[in-house]
Amino acid sequence: MAAFVFLILFAFLLVGVPIGIALGCAVTVSMWKNGQAKMFVSIPQRIFTQTDNFPLMAVPLFILGGNIMEKGGISKRLIAFLQILLRKLAARLACICVVASAFFGAISGSNPATVAAIGGIMYPHMIERGYPSDTAAAIAATSGTLGVVIPPSIPMVTYAITASVSIGTMFMAGVVPGLLLALALCIANIIMNKKYDAPETGKVSGKEVFVTFREAILALLMPLIILGGIYGGFFTPTEAAAVASGYALIISVFVYKEVNFKVLADIFKSSALSASIVMFVIGMSSPFAYFLTQNNIPSTLAAAVLSVFSSRFSLVIMANIVLLFLGCFLETQSIILLCTPVFVALAPGMGMTAEELGILIVVNTSIGMITPPMGVNLFVACGLSGQSLESVSKKLLPYLLAEVIVLLAISYFPIIISALPRAMGLM
Repeated sequence: MAAFVFLILFAFLLVGVPIGIALGCAVTVSMWKNGQAKMFVSIPQRIFTQTDNFPLMAVPLFILGGNIMEKGGISKRLIAFLQILLRKLAARLACICVVASAFFGAISGSNPATVAAIGGIMYPHMIERGYPSDTAAAIAATSGTLGVVIPPSIPMVTYAITASVSIGTMFMAGVVPGLLLALALCIANIIMNKKYDAPETGKVSGKEVFVTFREAILALLMPLIILGGIYGGFFTPTEAAAVASGYALIISVFVYKEVNFKVLADIFKSSALSASIVMFVIGMSSPFAYFLTQNNIPSTLAAAVLSVFSSRFSLVIMANIVLLFLGCFLETQSIILLCTPVFVALAPGMGMTAEELGILIVVNTSIGMITPPMGVNLFVACGLSGQSLESVSKKLLPYLLAEVIVLLAISYFPIIISALPRAMGLM
């Protein structure tokens, strides 16, 4: 039955059926084939139960907040401040793109929004400084992978709900891996791009530092407000998403005055469309997961995998290869919803807790956003640069290698993931 349900699912995906509909069709056909037609009534019940979920409200709210921030002038103020702060660094513009993406990821929780907001500003600056067009686009795409690893993160919310773990713990578990990825990308950029961008030698006045800091302070405070509010006990992660959206709305419309009501209407429309797609996929994943559980498929698959990959080393390698491969063809939410039921059963054999496994999955799927042919970050970077997918993909390799090194580090030393939440008493 395990082979049949996944065969049906991938058959639908191969002919271009959207993932949400493919999940529903696969479970319906499998129930009929298994003589469980009476369980058809459970499909709408499971969809409603999954989506009628208070923590899940964080997803559309973070999507809305990210879209407001993308249009609201927050990213350009962050970049102006970082240009002064990092002026003595080699490959300064590339490193600014990475660090600004980390900050923006801590606000928006979305990879494509991070590439569009930060890459859209930094790309022309890098071209002006002499970076090749395909290299600049590759830097923007890889920097955007920090968007879902630095908390808050929409995929972390999805995983936490699917695996029944704490959203707050997932957020804190992503901090150290996210910072390590940012550091690895900065080092790769310094090695690869210092020839285009030498450190500045001139001095900057204290007044200029103060002015750029004053302009950026409201954006810099946002991650502190979101995460400080969650871990200070002032609000839940879902309420934090609402606070983030409200805060972004206020400073974009009334302080920075870069979003008018016409733009705001477009933001609400695009956010509603994006959120509806994500929520539909999440809803359809529930009857699929229910069918798997009722037929003991996750435990059966886990036992089969463990019989082949008996050592922790080989099991971790297998998990990473599978996740990276799926990342080439599926988007993040789909991978999380498909893989979580099976991989949670494998977590003890991998020497990981469910939270550590969740971060491993999120990092893998984030890297998948820069791997062709379906890398969303690549599409956004190619769109803003006008470069072909092939030319940008070739320039990704050094940055991809840097991220894979960090991935292997957190895979075999999961204490890197859990050290901070354990120190805070969250695990």
